[in-house]
Amino acid sequence: MNSVIEAVTARIIERSAKTRQPYLAAMKRTMDEQPPKKRLSCGNLAHAYAACSTEDKNTIRLMQSANLSITTAYNDMLSAHQPYETYPNIIKEAARAMGSTAQIAGGVPAMCDGVTQGLAGMELSLFSREVVAMSAAVGLSHNMFDGNMFLGVCDKIVPGLVVAAATFGHLPAVFVPAGPMPSGIPNKEKAKVRQQFAAGDVGEERLLEVESKSYHSPGTCTFYGTANSNQMLVEMLGVQLPGSSFVPPNDGLRDALTRAAVERLILSTDAAGTYTPAYEVLTEKSFVNAVVGLLATGGSTNHTMHLVAMARAAGVILTWEDMDELSRAVPLLARIYPNGEADVNHFHQAGGMAYLVKELRLAGLLNEDVKNIMGSGLDSYEMQPKLDDKGNAVWQDKAGESKDPLILRTAADPFDAEGGLRLLAGNLGQAVIKISAVAPEFRVLEAPCIVFEDQNDLIEAFKRGELNRDFIAVVRFQGPRANGMPELHKMTPPLGLLQDRGFKVALVTDGRMSGASGKVPSAIHMSPEALNGGLLAKVQTGDVIYFDAEQGIVELKVSEQELATRTDATQPAQTHDLGRNLFGGFRSLADRSQDGASVFNQSIDFE
Repeated sequence: MNSVIEAVTARIIERSAKTRQPYLAAMKRTMDEQPPKKRLSCGNLAHAYAACSTEDKNTIRLMQSANLSITTAYNDMLSAHQPYETYPNIIKEAARAMGSTAQIAGGVPAMCDGVTQGLAGMELSLFSREVVAMSAAVGLSHNMFDGNMFLGVCDKIVPGLVVAAATFGHLPAVFVPAGPMPSGIPNKEKAKVRQQFAAGDVGEERLLEVESKSYHSPGTCTFYGTANSNQMLVEMLGVQLPGSSFVPPNDGLRDALTRAAVERLILSTDAAGTYTPAYEVLTEKSFVNAVVGLLATGGSTNHTMHLVAMARAAGVILTWEDMDELSRAVPLLARIYPNGEADVNHFHQAGGMAYLVKELRLAGLLNEDVKNIMGSGLDSYEMQPKLDDKGNAVWQDKAGESKDPLILRTAADPFDAEGGLRLLAGNLGQAVIKISAVAPEFRVLEAPCIVFEDQNDLIEAFKRGELNRDFIAVVRFQGPRANGMPELHKMTPPLGLLQDRGFKVALVTDGRMSGASGKVPSAIHMSPEALNGGLLAKVQTGDVIYFDAEQGIVELKVSEQELATRTDATQPAQTHDLGRNLFGGFRSLADRSQDGASVFNQSIDFE
């Protein structure tokens, strides 16, 4: 096993002892004192299955088989979640075929950052993760279920559901994906037209035409943003079936995998006699495996926060320093947009998750002694699922060679010797950068900064021709406590265009850029944020910043004496339309970005 993976894993286990052991004790105590269904009175039970068929009522009342929960993020406005419409019936039929039952425990909101990008609704986005976790908990609190199925795909939804799965970790859990839409217009061409629109070279009609050719049917968006990084992560965590992440909707294998997920979940329940609760799957070692997968594929920067929050829900203390150290040991094995030309369909066709796991295992980069929905160890995660002659999903063939070395490479011949993420530190605080998407010649610069309090201010300055020079944009008051930490992608086209024109530009912000973080060097998630004691609040236009993604440095070149004379800038007045006022409590409770930007950290108590 790679010595760095081994050392970081051991350090996380040691650091987490004071939280992990009470968590495990709480899960075991819950199973002992609150076993599913067993504590329900006759009145409780009658309410819980009143709407079931006579067949299902008789099965449940015998208390001898598994009753599964279905927590679904279905809605038919968002392409990634529209395929879930048919899943409950498939799941219920598969459960009945095994002498068990399934009920929809509840729905959770599914928010699309693509719809709210640059708009007021984006300020609800990050904390929708907490809403998802709590919504799932409400449904599961009925204590009617022996195992939990989670149907979710996108950005904050899966992290919220993982928090729920860990919170109900005394029960086994399985995640069931929906798959990506077919490949549309190449992502690079879409980005090019976005830059042309920012420059005023094309109009809205052309831009809408291109966007509609990119996002065009049911399924996940095909670039490797947070949604598709989510699917990779839950597979690496062991709560999703091997090779199931990127099988498209409306495919025979897709439905077979959903039925197989039901089978594996039932076999993991206490009722089946092979009890494998989620707390045995979501461990320090499996979270390290998930980080390794994220780094090897150049995944979403959002997970520098989400992984921290998900791990803490399972009593595991994961830090940015851990991720940075792992990144320096994990090679980049995949090129998927935005750190390559291919999309997730191309990745899947080139060998996908099975090939990735095979190469990581060969290089000793994964913890092998883990449990998962398939059992123990990682052998099954090296296999691609396929249909047998009866229409069932089977795992028989191990991954072979990469079918496209421009997309997937061996660990012995990677695209880069290091992973896709890097920790930046200096007097401004700590931030992260997705270096896998930034060309080496753009990773180091020193330039005066221009301070903005809103991304729209930067865009307007660009339109006025004021940004045709070398500079570092500082966009502050975008952190979780300030305005909910929205993504700031509206700045990507103008900054990318300035870089193409030969200017040296970079971004420093306490906001997010997410999984679509692109070619402009960006120090994001700056912590502490400007509103919560961060030095960003004292930065002034014209101050020089040294930005070095190679060495992991972001430094304000202003003396301590000068900074001592400055007062903190004041956050601009906030509006409260489109529901933002309802999230004021979350903003006031939010922890630092480096601690997961979670509102749960202070309230999770396993004693």
